[in-house]
Amino acid sequence: MGAPLVMEILTERAHFMRESLNKNRTITDGMVSILGSFDHRLSALETAMRPTQVRTHAIRKAHENIDKTLKAAEVILAQFDISRQVEAKIIKGPREDLESYLAAVDQLRNNVEFFSSNKSFKSSDGVLTNANNLLAKAMLKLEEEFKQLLSTYSKVVEPERLFECLPNSLRPSSGSPSNQGDPNGRKISPMSHHEQIAKGTEGSTYTVPTFIPPRIIPQLHDLVRRMVEAGHEQQCLKIYRDTRASVLEQSLRKLGVEKLTKDDVQKMQWEVLEGKIGNWIHFMRIAVKLLFAGERKVCDQIFEDLDPLGNQCFAEVTMSSVIMLLSFGEAIAKSKRSPEKLFVLLDMYETMRELLPEIEVIFGGKASAEMREAALSLTKRLAQTAQDTFGDFEEAVEKDATKTSILDGTVHPLTSYVINYVKFLFDYQSTLKQLFQENGNGGSSNSQLAVATKRIMSALQTNLDGKSKQYKDPALTHLFIMNNIHYMVRSVRRSEAKDLLGDEWVQIHRRIVQQHANHYRRNAWGKILQCLTVQGLSSSGSGGLSTDGGTSSSVSRALLKERFKAFNMQFEELHQRQTQWTVPDNELRESLRLAVAEVLLPAYRQFLKRFGSLLDNGKNPQKYIKYTPEDLDRMLSEFFEGKPRGDPRR
Repeated sequence: MGAPLVMEILTERAHFMRESLNKNRTITDGMVSILGSFDHRLSALETAMRPTQVRTHAIRKAHENIDKTLKAAEVILAQFDISRQVEAKIIKGPREDLESYLAAVDQLRNNVEFFSSNKSFKSSDGVLTNANNLLAKAMLKLEEEFKQLLSTYSKVVEPERLFECLPNSLRPSSGSPSNQGDPNGRKISPMSHHEQIAKGTEGSTYTVPTFIPPRIIPQLHDLVRRMVEAGHEQQCLKIYRDTRASVLEQSLRKLGVEKLTKDDVQKMQWEVLEGKIGNWIHFMRIAVKLLFAGERKVCDQIFEDLDPLGNQCFAEVTMSSVIMLLSFGEAIAKSKRSPEKLFVLLDMYETMRELLPEIEVIFGGKASAEMREAALSLTKRLAQTAQDTFGDFEEAVEKDATKTSILDGTVHPLTSYVINYVKFLFDYQSTLKQLFQENGNGGSSNSQLAVATKRIMSALQTNLDGKSKQYKDPALTHLFIMNNIHYMVRSVRRSEAKDLLGDEWVQIHRRIVQQHANHYRRNAWGKILQCLTVQGLSSSGSGGLSTDGGTSSSVSRALLKERFKAFNMQFEELHQRQTQWTVPDNELRESLRLAVAEVLLPAYRQFLKRFGSLLDNGKNPQKYIKYTPEDLDRMLSEFFEGKPRGDPRR
């Protein structure tokens, strides 16, 4: 009975749900119908309003076109009035208000461009002519202003100001009574040329000076730009070149730079010329690192974004100054070669090599190509002249024919000159090696320098051998060679030359010194030592004295006296001559005295001991035995002191 009741309930609920769904479908169909009706009405409304929208858009467009036309007309009408508006300002000039004057010039130039492009307007020809005339007047005013402003602030740079921009190590001293160098009495540098160059490259800081106040640079730049835009490049170039070139030249001349020709150089005394070369080295560094660098900086600022005019202006401003500096270097390089010029040539070459990279940068651009090439050409010419001079030196040493008389056998001036020359060469090792490397003869630059130095030493020995033949006394000949070779060896051992020439060279030449010392002893003392031998004293006749009890040969008293007399006379002659001779080296002098004493004194003692008693018993033995061994030793200590001729014997 429960089941039928449940089924009845479910059936009623299903019927209710079916009726609800039917109602929803009816409502949906009604809504779709209503919406479809709205869509139809909207389409009809849009169709009805479209003509109105088209007319409204056309009206709005017409208004916009009218506005544009009115504005264009206003612009055109304004162009006709610009010349009148700016005329008074243009005629007055830019002195009082440069900024507004330049703005007026810009307006006028635009006005000219406008009418040049729109010649169809009525009266445009007259307006254009008037604007062009006014613009020409404006350009003249700008040129005058540019010239006046540039001249006002382009001042000659005083030497003191340049010196302040140098590193401390290169600043000149002042206040010294010996100051020489520039016209104002300043000493350019207390250092040698070579030291200046070394100091100049040791991380030194140069402060490029400011030639024109920074606040003036933008004004000059604006003036230049307006002149260039108006086609006045050549006028701008002339004004800038004439003003800045004159200031640069005057700055160099005030520093002490001179324009010298080859003939001027040839006529100068060496001491004067050497001083001018030292100054030139200093001037070149100041010119490149300060003056030319500063000029490039100013030019780049004023002519910013206006190349190639900027490069052309810089080239023309610096041309005469560069020529003035390089012409002196060329004159030195082309002048007659001489040994003393080698070191200044190397100094000049080092300076140019140091400055070349900066010259390449500062004088960049096509307009400055000639000056870059001139600097490079001078560097190469100095290198070639230095090489030729170095080669000449070897030949000059070998062929030196100076007649300087060296009576005492001491070191010849040529020897000390050559050795000092070689020592100086080693201050320039890196430069000389660079020259050898550039010359490209093969082999390492170090070995080439060693070979060249050995050739110079060999040439000196050859010359000394020739000079030694002037002595008539063979002993003095050997003493002379000994002194000079010893001086060479000692100097080499105490210098950097030893590392280059090597221990073998030193040992070979020490043996040569010893050989000549031995030759000296044999030639100077061989004859006197013969007086102290037994040979020739024996006599088998009567009147002799037996030295061993009388059983064998006996010694002739007369011959013995002659021996002692001969010894005394020869020793006194040797003493008189050889105290005037000189061995300048203390160690060598003592060594030579000792070598003589070691041979002479034992022989004399033995001879005196053996035969002295034979004369002691005779008449006036002191007449023959004048010296004790101690006397001889004392007198030997007076040898080689270079005593002046005519001095009494001590």
